[in-house]
Amino acid sequence: MGAAVFYLNDPAAPKPNRPAHLGVNILLEWDGKLLLERRRDCGMWGLPGGGVKGREPERRAMVRELWEETGIRLPEATLQQVAVFGEPGRIASYPDGSVWRMVVILYRAGLDREPRLRISAESKELRFFTRQELETLPVICTHGDMVGRF
Repeated sequence: MGAAVFYLNDPAAPKPNRPAHLGVNILLEWDGKLLLERRRDCGMWGLPGGGVKGREPERRAMVRELWEETGIRLPEATLQQVAVFGEPGRIASYPDGSVWRMVVILYRAGLDREPRLRISAESKELRFFTRQELETLPVICTHGDMVGRF
């Protein structure tokens, strides 16, 4: 199986062949650290999140994705919207040949105690990182500017 490849304002990025994809990601903080997942599809680190399904409200999608990928349950009301990343150069290419332009809503939430993490089939590892550790971490290019909001 090939790997997913991500592009951010890269002139060599393939042209999208699917409709724009609406996604959600979260800056989830605990004890001054940020939660990231090492993804199976590319081996790099990124924020928990994923696609919004059909007419699903975006906050509900974020709560669902966080549960599916980490085992953490948060009420929708705890999510604070940070920004929308929708520039045309945010592209994801997958082994099945699909190429998506991504529009991502970024949320933020904080935890008051250390959570019990559950790794999903989409992840190799889940871990909280300090700001200093993030500086040298291989983060997916389409998540770098979002992680920068931490």
